[in-house]
Amino acid sequence: MEIPKISIIVSTYNAEEWLKKVLWGFEQQIFKDFEVVIADDGSKAPTKELLAEMAEKVHYPIVHVWQEDDGFQKSRILNKAVTACSADYIIMTDGDCIPREDFVQVHYINKQPGYFISGGYYMLPMNISKLITLDDIEKQRCFNIQWLKEKGIPQTFKNNKLTARGIISKVLNWVTPTNASWNGHNSSGWKKDIENVNGFDERMQYGGQDRELGERLFNFGLKSKQLRYSAVCVHLDHKRGYKTPESIAKNVGIRNATKKEKSVWTFYGITK
Repeated sequence: MEIPKISIIVSTYNAEEWLKKVLWGFEQQIFKDFEVVIADDGSKAPTKELLAEMAEKVHYPIVHVWQEDDGFQKSRILNKAVTACSADYIIMTDGDCIPREDFVQVHYINKQPGYFISGGYYMLPMNISKLITLDDIEKQRCFNIQWLKEKGIPQTFKNNKLTARGIISKVLNWVTPTNASWNGHNSSGWKKDIENVNGFDERMQYGGQDRELGERLFNFGLKSKQLRYSAVCVHLDHKRGYKTPESIAKNVGIRNATKKEKSVWTFYGITK
């Protein structure tokens, strides 16, 4: 098999209903030369069964990277997934983010040596997250603001994430006050750059481990591109039982040290 142009890491944990929608979203992509690497932080058998079922239905290869359930260890499984990627360029997203049909294409055409890309997401409430069908994804209704309004989405500025195209999306990318940080739900970069900073810091549980990776990439000399209004996914709602004050406080301390010391390398990453 030829090496794909893009590897896409999708993180998941016991969320088959959402993961199926996400994988179907990747089946609709305009740009098709990619593999999907599932970073599975200890899911039970139903996830493995879903992946076997979906592998028969989608055009792209699925690589399942799994580890034993040891609490929230997303950093650890993401590092294993990075190692498993066969392409030189990696998109990272989550198993609750359905990509719009141009998602991979936008990352691919905007990739550039010396940069990583920071994309956006459009958060959906639980009721709409549940009612989205595979047909809605295939027909791209779940990215249509009129369809979403009919389901109860209010009129807000963030709707521009779904409606902006061409020059308007470029202007909004440029003027947004949001930093172009590394976001776990929608970012991409070169595999060698991620390896050069030793990937994610595995001391970090929930809360900012993606941003901390981005901060080390900045310290390494990389710049970032803001594509908040161009590289778009819809984010399905879910509970966050793994979010604790302790994990947040611990991670804030690690991030502060990274900034203060201008760290590039973590000793708790891909290479131990």
